[in-house]
Amino acid sequence: MARAKQRWLPALLIPLALLAAVLVGTVQAGATPTLPPKSAEEIVAMIARTEVRAFSGTVLQSSKLGLPDLNVGAPGGGQGEPSLFEFLTGSHEARIYVAGPSKARLQVLDRMAERDVVVNGTEAWFYSSADNSAVHTTLPARPEAASSPAAPDDNARNLPSPEALADRFLETMDDHTEVSVGEPATVAGRGAYTLMLVPRSTDTLVDRIAINVDSETGFPLGVTVRAKGQADPAFSASFSSFDPGVPDPALFTFTPPPGATVKEAAVTEKEAPTWAPRPKTSESSGPAGPRHPSKEVSGQGWDSVVVLPAGSAPQGLVTNPQLAQALQPVAGGRALTTSLVSVLILDDGRVFAGMVPLERLQDVAGARGTAAG
Repeated sequence: MARAKQRWLPALLIPLALLAAVLVGTVQAGATPTLPPKSAEEIVAMIARTEVRAFSGTVLQSSKLGLPDLNVGAPGGGQGEPSLFEFLTGSHEARIYVAGPSKARLQVLDRMAERDVVVNGTEAWFYSSADNSAVHTTLPARPEAASSPAAPDDNARNLPSPEALADRFLETMDDHTEVSVGEPATVAGRGAYTLMLVPRSTDTLVDRIAINVDSETGFPLGVTVRAKGQADPAFSASFSSFDPGVPDPALFTFTPPPGATVKEAAVTEKEAPTWAPRPKTSESSGPAGPRHPSKEVSGQGWDSVVVLPAGSAPQGLVTNPQLAQALQPVAGGRALTTSLVSVLILDDGRVFAGMVPLERLQDVAGARGTAAG
């Protein structure tokens, strides 16, 4: 499996307050399936060999990080593009449709409304039924090499889906992680193997991760992340329904409803949604994804910390009032602490984040000549 491990270290993919990866729901209840025994290496190989390039399904989300309700999708919540910060709390439901590397649709079902994100090549629509508003934009063009049939399926990798999350967790498999096989499960009515990842670290907030892998296709159907000292999963992600067939092409054509307010917006590569098709550059290697060109990583494995330069703090940390209230004052700045991730925002604008206690972030900041202890 060609994976750029240094690109997706745990600290890069798990600071959920920064990347806000959408994790979803619980594994469907049902009898434990009887499956042919497989080793952890064989299950990982199944994932690497999966031929699923198109699929559809419903994803359920549950997050218990100890944060206040960050729902911004209620009526009056604004534009159609989902704010990934809201998925850090509570439960959500979404439908996902993928057809190869250039077509995807995400339908977020809010309490009183629905939001749609439709990507068809370089065209993208964001729609909210709450105020009947739509935003249309053109995404950066994909180079011919990146859009060839042999190219990695970036849509599936970058959509907020269990498959995307599992793929990034698997990229952390190294000497810092113990890998084993758990009990099989039934997910979305399908028999699934369970791959267990346990950090070999006493400092990380992560206790263990379970990845459910479809026994027929090798496609990851669910992910559960448990935090140390917490009975319920901090995040869990799984399909409640899953179809590995090609979705109806009409799903990727969007026409604003009558009376909708439509705005045109220009989007640069940096601003494009992390689950939209991302162009590759000659410098990139491995799957395209969120980029912070100036980021640094301190440490290794699950204890590693992402360091972002001044001005790189996610806007939601400031614009979302509930999340802003969750920030606690600390020496030299403000901090967000949850059961799974900690974020330190210094007064000079730099950001430190990782799946580690706040003290670890303060130590890293202090070692860089910052009074943050």
